[in-house]
Amino acid sequence: MNLRKTRRMYCNWCKTHTIHKIIQVKGKERSALKRGSIQRAKLRGEGIGFGNKGKWGSKPAISKWKRTGKKISKKYNLQYTCEICKKTISQRRGKRAKKLELK
Repeated sequence: MNLRKTRRMYCNWCKTHTIHKIIQVKGKERSALKRGSIQRAKLRGEGIGFGNKGKWGSKPAISKWKRTGKKISKKYNLQYTCEICKKTISQRRGKRAKKLELK
């Protein structure tokens, strides 16, 4: 998907339509020790039962599991910077695309 490097859009601080510079931001990777991640692992059936299940027992690493139904495209993450007041805002929601080019 091709996008322009600049876009004319409304700036909440300048209170007018100005030119915004677009940059693509890399998303952060989720931590394996966050509450949601541990909750998902428990729903999957790890660490249930009696005895020592040291980090979920003797199953292979979660990264080695088959990932059925994995999406091949990612939602892109954009930030818009106003060229007058230099304030930056993030996009509301991204679309799915295999590749994003800013021209």
